[in-house]
Parts: sequence; C-alpha cells; structure tokens
Amino acid sequence: MKRRSRELSDKERIETLDALYTATAAMQGRDAMKLFLRDLLTQSERIMLGRRIVIARRLLSGEGPTHIAADMKVGYDTIYRVQRWLEDQLPGYEQAIREMEKEYQKRKQKGIDKKLYATNALYRLKKKYPLHFLLFPTPKS
Repeated sequence: MKRRSRELSDKERIETLDALYTATAAMQGRDAMKLFLRDLLTQSERIMLGRRIVIARRLLSGEGPTHIAADMKVGYDTIYRVQRWLEDQLPGYEQAIREMEKEYQKRKQKGIDKKLYATNALYRLKKKYPLHFLLFPTPKS
C-alpha cells in the first residue's frame, strides 16, 4: 500500500530519512556508492538527480539559465528550482559541488583522462594486469 510522505508521522519520517542517510554515509568509495544508488533508484531517477547536480555546478560557475536550458534541454522550472535552493543557503548542493570539484582536480592531477583511457590499449592493460607489467616492464621510448 502506497503512503504519501505527508501521511507519515514525524517519527516515521525521521526514522525513514535516518535510515537513508545512515545507509548512504556507510558507503565507502565511489564503486560502493554507485552500486547502492543503482539498486536504490531507477535509471531515470539517477539521471534526473545527476542533471540537477550539473545544473547547480553550472549555476555556481556563473552560467545563465538561458544558456543552461538551451544546452541541456531542460525546463526553466528545474533550473529556477535548483537556483532557489542555492540562493536559500541550503548547503547540500554547494558542499557536493565543492567535493566534486576536488575529485575532478584529483583525477586531473593523476593524469587519468577519459580520452586516454578509451584510446590507449596499453594503459587499459596496465590497469587490468598491473603485476604482469612488474614482471615484464615495457621498454622506455
């Protein structure tokens, strides 16, 4: 039987949200979080959440709603809802974006570029079989 969130008592709402937050906080690492969200949400829900994060990131970087709407083919209502959440000083988006930017900087510093990964077969082999390359190192060019 489906129950709407407004039909839940305060105690039930707190217990339910606490379970979600605790389960989410218990995830260690990107792969574990990926599996958890894949099992918890539908593909459509995951994509919509991801798009909101991208919209928030673009708004924080100074892009205008018109440009975002045209580029992402998203409605102005969604953009303004995210913008309102950012303006209402709700720190969730900003904190997530800050941490995401840190992660992107780490990836950049490590030199892991998706293009390189997708096009360089030797890189993929080294990643998949690191011990083999300890035994048989590749000659330096």
